[in-house]
Amino acid sequence: MQAYQITAGQGIGSLQRVERAAREPGPFEVRVRIKAVSLNFRDLMVARGDYLKVAGSPVVPASDAAGEVLAVGAGVTRFKAGDRVMGAFLPDWIDGEPTPANTARAPGAASDGVLASEVVFSEHALVAIPDSLSDEQAATLPCAAVTAWNALFVAGRARAGQTALLLGTGGVSIWGLQLAKAAGLRAIITSSSAAKLARARELGADDLINYRETPEWQDEVLRATGGEGAHVVLEVGGEGTLQRSIAAVRHGGAVGIIGGVSGFASVPVSPLALIAGNKRLEGIFVGSRKMLEDVTRLVDRARIAPVIDRVYGFDEAPAAFEHLASGRHFGKIVIRVDG
Repeated sequence: MQAYQITAGQGIGSLQRVERAAREPGPFEVRVRIKAVSLNFRDLMVARGDYLKVAGSPVVPASDAAGEVLAVGAGVTRFKAGDRVMGAFLPDWIDGEPTPANTARAPGAASDGVLASEVVFSEHALVAIPDSLSDEQAATLPCAAVTAWNALFVAGRARAGQTALLLGTGGVSIWGLQLAKAAGLRAIITSSSAAKLARARELGADDLINYRETPEWQDEVLRATGGEGAHVVLEVGGEGTLQRSIAAVRHGGAVGIIGGVSGFASVPVSPLALIAGNKRLEGIFVGSRKMLEDVTRLVDRARIAPVIDRVYGFDEAPAAFEHLASGRHFGKIVIRVDG
């Protein structure tokens, strides 16, 4: 089978296409022909070598894929050959609370991921794809959509009529916008690009903030909400935005700590501001398989069309990584593997 390998710490330039031996599924395993893979900011971190845990040798990158079941091993009952499936980001976190054990393994960093023509998954790591989604669309759900779902509705406890603040227009934030609107929330979104903000308006964003024109954007959030602030913030910026996100969240609200596009250095946080405001900082490490099943149901029922910035061919995988690194994308970047 065909696959790509990358060496952590050696950058995108270390991405190489290789031939690997395919293997048959063992007990409770499922062999999947990969049709589409989507990229995440985390994949750039793996390339740089600054992700949570990376391997000392080359690994197959990427965590999010959609495909078709080719064969199943002994004891498999949930899927059969021909079924369309996608893999959960954290294959061992099925439901319930996260633990060190069920969040220890995430493909594409310390172990092989999914940027390959075939992958063998544990049966319990897969979720069925509804007919309403193409393979390219389904591949965008396992990390970005689940992360947004968790931050908004699980950890964030958001309800219809409340306000969500979304930072930027990358994969998680655009998924957050689409899910928030489908669930009846008001959505405020930030960007430094007027063109991207106009596209966000087309997707239903209620309030747009250009943070290049309004550097103190937290004040604009407060103004737009009558001084209250947002009920939940999807905080993807990290060290450059966290303090403003805390200022922009309302009394009793939650800031979902998701990423660090501007960096992961320590940021001074006032305990008194959190205490007096009953504000919560929630670390969001994607989510469980059940969250993937839940968000997939909403996407199917609401007929949400995932926003894909561009689809690359398998031969163009390095260009897809470079486009992600440029930050010019709006929504998700996908690599088509089959056909």
